[in-house]
Amino acid sequence: MNTLARLRALLAPNGVGALRGASLLTRLAAWRRKDPEAIERLRRLDVHRRGRITAGQIVDLVEPQPPAPSGRFLVYKYEVAGVTYELSQDVSSLPEVASLAPRTLGEAASVKYDPTTPANSIIACEEWCGLASRDQGSGVGGRPENQKSETRNQKEPGSDV
Repeated sequence: MNTLARLRALLAPNGVGALRGASLLTRLAAWRRKDPEAIERLRRLDVHRRGRITAGQIVDLVEPQPPAPSGRFLVYKYEVAGVTYELSQDVSSLPEVASLAPRTLGEAASVKYDPTTPANSIIACEEWCGLASRDQGSGVGGRPENQKSETRNQKEPGSDV
């Protein structure tokens, strides 16, 4: 018997308890239910956390016409273990990526995929971006993901100071 059924059984004999129990069950059900945007955000972050990186290519940018719900879908392809995958990701909830997307068509990109389900992949999430801008380097910030920006003191050629 699951938790909700046990709770109903305990609260059913008493009328007042049943009313309070129904209220509690309603709040519990609403708390557990997530909207589609939250579910997609959690999926992206999970792939980011557990995923592996492979080379991919941006194929297309699809923007639905005005009567349809607004969205910006970035179509990309990549290969894992000899299988080529072509997928799309809605990047409209990621403003930096959505603004960068039109300039990256046909460009190489890094794709993160779930090693257990290679078709479950992302091109970007809230904490990572696999797009490379033509004018910037790679990534949203202009540097590769793991490269630190540091200045080194280098000697000029011919100076011994």
